[in-house]
Amino acid sequence: MDSTASEVLELIVENDVKFIRLNFCDMFGLQKSISIMADELNNAFDTGVSFDAHAVSGFRDVTESDLFLFPEPSTLTVLPWRPGSGRVASFFCDIRKPDGSQFLHDGRGLLKQVADRALKMGYVCKIGAECEFYLFLTNDSGEPTNTVFDKGGYLDVPPLDKGEDIRREICLTLEEMGIKPETSHHEQGPGQNEINFRFGDVLSCADNFLTFKSAVKTIAARNGLFASFMPKPLLQAPGNGLHMNLSLSQNGSNVFINANQGHSSVAESFIAGILDKTAQITLFLNPITNSYERFGQFEAPKYVSWSHQNRSQLIRIPAAASDEKVRMELRSPDPSINPYLAFAMVLSAGLDGIENKLLLPPAVDADLYTASESVTSMLTRLPEDLESAITLAENSTFVKRILDPVHLSRYLSVKKAEAAGYAAAIDKNRFYTERYFPSV
Repeated sequence: MDSTASEVLELIVENDVKFIRLNFCDMFGLQKSISIMADELNNAFDTGVSFDAHAVSGFRDVTESDLFLFPEPSTLTVLPWRPGSGRVASFFCDIRKPDGSQFLHDGRGLLKQVADRALKMGYVCKIGAECEFYLFLTNDSGEPTNTVFDKGGYLDVPPLDKGEDIRREICLTLEEMGIKPETSHHEQGPGQNEINFRFGDVLSCADNFLTFKSAVKTIAARNGLFASFMPKPLLQAPGNGLHMNLSLSQNGSNVFINANQGHSSVAESFIAGILDKTAQITLFLNPITNSYERFGQFEAPKYVSWSHQNRSQLIRIPAAASDEKVRMELRSPDPSINPYLAFAMVLSAGLDGIENKLLLPPAVDADLYTASESVTSMLTRLPEDLESAITLAENSTFVKRILDPVHLSRYLSVKKAEAAGYAAAIDKNRFYTERYFPSV
């Protein structure tokens, strides 16, 4: 046990914490946790806490069902919605096998490896997430309905925007938890909101994304509402995106710093690498059947292309107020992702681009929602459905290099069954509602 763990144990006592939640997520991004009493934390740091991996989708079969959670001390968060005596704290965990080796299907461990690869190449990647969600009313039993909380639109204010106080409570709660929100506002859809939090290293951003979703859902429920991160909960309204803002630093300098005047070769190759692989990794950026209802409308991309400031593109270089904030924005992902897998795939693609000195194709400055076929026919399209995304991933040597064969096989098996279930469904909207609405 290192000194950081010792400091954490002191903080647990000082804050009258009695319960510890050990968090991880399954292969598909659904957060899981197991609780222990605070006086068991010391043992958890040393020897881990076991759980039945066979009961977690995609992890292990019944013949090898034991895995162990090891809390990472630096991820300590005291939950603000559990104040007073007997407080609750949480940690994100590494997952290990009984022999102490890393569990290869742990996306968090995979993302650590990719971040280490970047560091060995001399780069540090930062990610900032822009996450959208809808607020729905609940019925007398507290179950979600399909009635949106308000009829507001983009940047509206009260009384059209009824979500202002909820967003305020979410932002204050996140700040208490060590996650710094930067902006919040009503989005385009009725009942749709967006909160953006400050960029950080890739692992912290992935952890924070799961914490963010949990906090939003908890605070919404506390206010008699239901928060949905489903990519397209209302088929005729804007979808929920998870725009990923990526910057890359080398020797402390942002390689995107001159992005608006002319790019560095490193920045161009990084972007080119992501463009080159996005179609192949769309399964991990848009992992459910409902994800594909979002593409090609309401500022969600449809083609593999890039430009400056243009929101119809897959990748855009936004105008930035300061050098620190210059970055690229990947606009295709949605909030149904496993953030560890998604971030690992995107960062790996960019690093491959740098290693292979890929050339950035010309920018596409047209509005791709209204552009003629003479423009769009020259561009690669993103997969149109989950089945197409599965095929691209299954045939990708890149994906096979990032994920071990057993991990990939189990992931694909579950997703193929999901796609088949959707294809067989007579009422597609009912399939979405029953399959995704309560959990995503």
